[in-house]
Amino acid sequence: MIYEKHIKVLYIDLKNNKIKIEHREDLYEYLGGVGTASKLLEENMRPELDPLHEDQPVIFSIGAASTIYPVVTKTVAMFVSPLTGELGESYAGGRLALTMFMAGYDAIVITGKAKKPSYITINSNNVEFKDARAIWGMSSDDVGGIIREREPGSGKRSIIRIGPAGENQVSFASACVDTYRHFGRLGLGAVLGSKNLKAITVIGDRNIPVKNFKDYFKVYQEIYKKVTDTEIMAKYHDLGTPINVEPLNEFGALPTRNLQSNKFEHAEAINGETFAKNNLVRKLACTGCPVGCIHIGQFRREFDQGYEYESVSVGYDYELIFSLGSFLGIKTTDEILQLIEVVEQMGLDAMSAGVALGWATEALANKLVTEEDTIVPLQFGGTADYIKAVRYMASKENDFYSELSKGIAKAAARYGGSDYAMNFAGNEMPGYHTGYGSVVGAAVGARHSHLCNGGYSVDQSMKELDKEKLVDSIFKEEKERCMLNSLIICLFARKVYDRETILKALNAIGYECTDENLTEIAEKIYKTKLRIKKALGFYLKGIKLPKRFFETPTMNGTLDEAVAYELIDMYNEKVNELMTE
Repeated sequence: MIYEKHIKVLYIDLKNNKIKIEHREDLYEYLGGVGTASKLLEENMRPELDPLHEDQPVIFSIGAASTIYPVVTKTVAMFVSPLTGELGESYAGGRLALTMFMAGYDAIVITGKAKKPSYITINSNNVEFKDARAIWGMSSDDVGGIIREREPGSGKRSIIRIGPAGENQVSFASACVDTYRHFGRLGLGAVLGSKNLKAITVIGDRNIPVKNFKDYFKVYQEIYKKVTDTEIMAKYHDLGTPINVEPLNEFGALPTRNLQSNKFEHAEAINGETFAKNNLVRKLACTGCPVGCIHIGQFRREFDQGYEYESVSVGYDYELIFSLGSFLGIKTTDEILQLIEVVEQMGLDAMSAGVALGWATEALANKLVTEEDTIVPLQFGGTADYIKAVRYMASKENDFYSELSKGIAKAAARYGGSDYAMNFAGNEMPGYHTGYGSVVGAAVGARHSHLCNGGYSVDQSMKELDKEKLVDSIFKEEKERCMLNSLIICLFARKVYDRETILKALNAIGYECTDENLTEIAEKIYKTKLRIKKALGFYLKGIKLPKRFFETPTMNGTLDEAVAYELIDMYNEKVNELMTE
């Protein structure tokens, strides 16, 4: 996009092994990222078809300032979610944004289904369709290694790949990007699996000179100093997001044992400091980021008799510690890392996988299912059995795990236990039980994620409930993040990139933009998302929340179910007003 007045879109038809390229001037105003991807999804999706039908599209898109400035590192994927049946929106870092930029594509649209398991290699001059039958069934790690050997190429390279869960079309299968980053939530891996697409390699080698280097470099340095010389990003580098474990536990906001409790008695044993002291071996950064927030932990595993051990390295963060730790009653860092490792090898979203196992554990205890269904005696704290259950989910081992692989909303609809199937409109809950903001924010969020509008952070800043203020804050932040995610700025850096900084950055690379333009862009993107959700049959009035959200106290006390639904109705009124403007 830089210095151009169009969006360059690469269309890939897997069914016919064909490509085409379009220069879309009409998409230029959306700043790329989620704006461009939303419009392309709206154009290409088929609401009348199943989310895993081969004609449903997958869109990848980067933003107007991707990799040009620090911490603008993400790529968005948009699709029809097989987990919720509506808007699928997921983000990943790594090298993907850089390689798409250097290959010359602002967006990629993939449709159709390959006749046999395949992978594709994309560069600036060509797209190659290749046979993946030999790597079908392999873990994402093994696939990455093999493709790196087979596709040496030149320039920068990024590899997206799925694991067995994606091949088996588990509704919350993820897609791994460059080993330690993932398109985690809402089932992108399943959509790629439904297309017989095991992996995508993007190779970029363009060199794009900056036209007004003096102005650009001045802005770049200002942003770089903000990132590296202030406290804004320090916590992400030091302990990373695991720093949240201890305070959330102390506040009474850490979901524990399927949210039967808001505190974990072993929180100190799995907090950020304990992980750092016991397991941390290195820190990595996405390309174009000086922070280094990717924390890699290591555990030892015996692989043969006679004291034969291997050291296994996996990435960890707060969300994984919650979902595969406190939520399952796991009380050591090593055990959490073991669970993370098998979840990633199988290619599952860690949050959905952990929350699904939490529901299954309680369903077994309440005799809604039997041990014949679960195969192993699931109990909170039982790491070895959870590891087996992860593999059973990924392979859809029996009828129970096939149902569980559709997500806990569908599993509970069949077996019972909906009151403690902890999800928002089909998307398994995140690791925050802070108050009305966390519950309402995830319920009304475009993709039902805590990152849609940061409702959980509103709870932490509001001393007492002000209904109008809470709803207004969530609504404004939802729109603002549409704009941020069009660029695509890592949300960790949202305090670095205030409106003034964003405008300086865009103007320095030839993008004429005003504060009013940013507001208009945010609203256009949000309206597009809302139209997509409506076309796919989602209505806020139809949302039903599990009772446990209103039984287990939050950091702000026990929530009133009627008040929560009142707040959702208030938000819905704002949405209706926006859509009639």
